[in-house]
Amino acid sequence: MADQTKKRYVTSEDLKKHNKPGDLWISIQGKVYDVSDWVKSHPGGEAAILNLAGQDVTDAFIAYHPGTAWHHLEKLHNGYHVRDFHVSDVSRDYRRLAAEFSKRGLFDKKGHVTLYTLTCVGVMLAAVLYGVLACTSIWAHLISAVLLGLLWIQSAYVGHDSGHYTVTSTKPCNKLIQLLSGNCLTGISIAWWKWTHNAHHMACNSLDHDPDLQHIPIFAVSTKFFNSMTSRFYGRKLTFDPLARFLISYQHWTFYPVMCVGRINLFIQTFLLLFSKRHVPDRALNIAGILVFWTWFPLLVSFLPNWSERFIFVFVSFAVTAIQHVQFCLNHFAADVYTGPPNGNDWFEKQTAGTLDISCRSYMDWFFGGLQFQLEHHLFPRLPRCHLRTVSPVVKELCKKHNLPYRSLSWWEANVWTIRTLKNAAIQARDVTNPVLKNLLWEAVNTHG
Repeated sequence: MADQTKKRYVTSEDLKKHNKPGDLWISIQGKVYDVSDWVKSHPGGEAAILNLAGQDVTDAFIAYHPGTAWHHLEKLHNGYHVRDFHVSDVSRDYRRLAAEFSKRGLFDKKGHVTLYTLTCVGVMLAAVLYGVLACTSIWAHLISAVLLGLLWIQSAYVGHDSGHYTVTSTKPCNKLIQLLSGNCLTGISIAWWKWTHNAHHMACNSLDHDPDLQHIPIFAVSTKFFNSMTSRFYGRKLTFDPLARFLISYQHWTFYPVMCVGRINLFIQTFLLLFSKRHVPDRALNIAGILVFWTWFPLLVSFLPNWSERFIFVFVSFAVTAIQHVQFCLNHFAADVYTGPPNGNDWFEKQTAGTLDISCRSYMDWFFGGLQFQLEHHLFPRLPRCHLRTVSPVVKELCKKHNLPYRSLSWWEANVWTIRTLKNAAIQARDVTNPVLKNLLWEAVNTHG
């Protein structure tokens, strides 16, 4: 009882006031932590904390951190507790499920998926080298380009898994795999990926906080973008100008062609971050990895006999990776969207609303890299992909219990939903007479998802 009397309390409203850089408080299970100075050291980046500051973040903390992370919290505790701390029924069930998975050792049993995938990547790389260096047939070169695209897809899955630390149990090994599978093999910086991907997970399908939905002037999944909203992630205005209006008006036709060259944008984003003034963890290592890619890839292409074949080879290899770029869009473009920062108290609800699963046979799991179980991955990002199919029925039952959406579509259905979402926004973009009033009315009546 003596300890109880020493406790100092704040209300949830008091906690909300501490949500600005330099004054950042969060609570975990009702205990308040001051992360104002520590935020720059956060391994998951600043955006994750800035988005959830001033709130209880228990569910997000459980989702992203192993049990060992709890020991590091005490030094950040500022002595306060949240007086009106409350746990919803959904959160209580979610935490119980996470604890059950932990007791079963699912987060620690990595499986052999990464070893098989890397072996497959190695075989494909050898085949690509043979096809380009030892064969003179244009058909051999085309097959090599297709294999290179598939290699990049599978390598990106490994980079994704290692970025979530689901490949090995040690950080140095994960970092090595990240740099090899990401920077060196695909030319996409793992630092850029972490920067955007962590923000995406935290603010899943928030139009102004989730960078994975901010594709103005090329695409807009919601007419709310027509008001030229400000990206809280990039810190700039997403201007809906005449060029954006024109491009978005035809986005349901240009979606697949743009995806065929979407890889170029990832290269550009990588360079913009690595050579920016932002704080970039392991900047030197990331730049070194990128230089490895931009050494071997142009050198490989140079061995092709003429410029026509070189262009075709590069285009085909990029176009094959469109399969993966499309898949990422299918998981979120047609799901529910919202504006504003995420709310730490409805973590489970926001993940179910903002994601779509892709149904497939188990023998196709390698093709989707586990990300066909998008909801399961968002709820338990530390769970190795070999367990996602196993936990899927449990997650489905929990959604049913709390009357939350669990949407699992075929590949074809997911494409139809995505194109329909893009088409609906495109039709609204063509209205040049009174766009704002009409779009707001349309949005209110036809909220997609």
